[in-house]
Amino acid sequence: MINEAKLILSTFAKRIPPTVFGPERVNVIVSNFSELKAEHKLLLHDLMNYILTLMVERQASDVEIGGHGCENYVWFRIFGKKERVKDLPDFTADEASVLIVSLLNSNQTKLILEKRNIDFSYTFRYEAENKNIRFRADAYFDLDSLALNMRAINTEIRPVESLGFHANAIRTMNHNYIKFGLSLITGITGSGKSSTLDSIVDFHNKFDPAHVIIIAAPIEYVHNSRACIIRHREVGRDVLSFKEGVIQALRQDPDIIIIGEMRDPDTIMAALEVTDTGHKVFSTLHTSSAVESIDRIIAEVDTNEQDRVRLRLADVLISVVSQKLVPSLDGKRVLAKEVLLVTPSVQAAIKNNNTSEIYMMINQGGPQGMVTMEQDLLRLFQQRSISRENAIAYSNNKNRMLQLLKAV
Repeated sequence: MINEAKLILSTFAKRIPPTVFGPERVNVIVSNFSELKAEHKLLLHDLMNYILTLMVERQASDVEIGGHGCENYVWFRIFGKKERVKDLPDFTADEASVLIVSLLNSNQTKLILEKRNIDFSYTFRYEAENKNIRFRADAYFDLDSLALNMRAINTEIRPVESLGFHANAIRTMNHNYIKFGLSLITGITGSGKSSTLDSIVDFHNKFDPAHVIIIAAPIEYVHNSRACIIRHREVGRDVLSFKEGVIQALRQDPDIIIIGEMRDPDTIMAALEVTDTGHKVFSTLHTSSAVESIDRIIAEVDTNEQDRVRLRLADVLISVVSQKLVPSLDGKRVLAKEVLLVTPSVQAAIKNNNTSEIYMMINQGGPQGMVTMEQDLLRLFQQRSISRENAIAYSNNKNRMLQLLKAV
């Protein structure tokens, strides 16, 4: 199958006229792909599924295909490290572009030619365990040819209780305990934010008779309704934008709204407004600390709106969890997190634009369920889960981390 699929790719690529240069080569691939025989398209899907099967079996989180950067190799990220997969065929830039186009429908190919990027989801049947596995995919241009990242979505959700949160932190996330308010899960790309959100949804799905609306780009884990009724709305597929999804959710009788990412001022404002109306909202940001998350939200909006947003944020924010996946001593990765719970003192600091005071409030808030990133990294180091070097490398405040390590 692999050799047949490789032959199909190389034959197709050779049909691209040598006089066609740059991004026009991708246009030619898209224009002519429909001429491929159905059985050839099926073989390309089989090849992609074979690559994804290897990825799952090697416990890789991501696969990279195509573009100048791959240098004709397929790459996996295994326990945080990118590496070439040398037992897979090499693919030229054109061959990889053909393989990527084989995953897209006609609307998606139009979008990628127009926007130069598209997020989508992909599902395949993993025969070894007789189950479907979903992937979050991003196709884009890299020096005029198509490139692809696909990230495996966990097929099993970790119980929220297993993530190491203090009981008070879990209580603030519980819709039955606090019916409204905004909770943020933050971190860099690949820090497990989506997995934590899924754990929170699953937590409510066990006992809470609520209506949950998930707005994401793309939808990753698909939840089955149990105690909750759970709606999945994929941006670009079921709804046009995050902002539209949030606004429309108000007319859909929700109790909990999950916003996959607050990526622009419009979505931020919509999230604050829907929280103001008495709903419980969870969302994510690409920030590495609780204080940075608060500052980022305020800085994202127009200067004239910042004072108003600061006051609204102080009133609706309940908690911020900032997390990182740190290489562990067993060669895998372990979750480190910073947890801020919004007390009256924290609320006053936000309103008075004194967010620099919040770090010390987290530092001293252990009995209430708070923890700084540095305190949690110290815990992992003392448990012999991570090295001293990684405790320092993954800390937000290096001086504070060194002080903590010196004291033990």
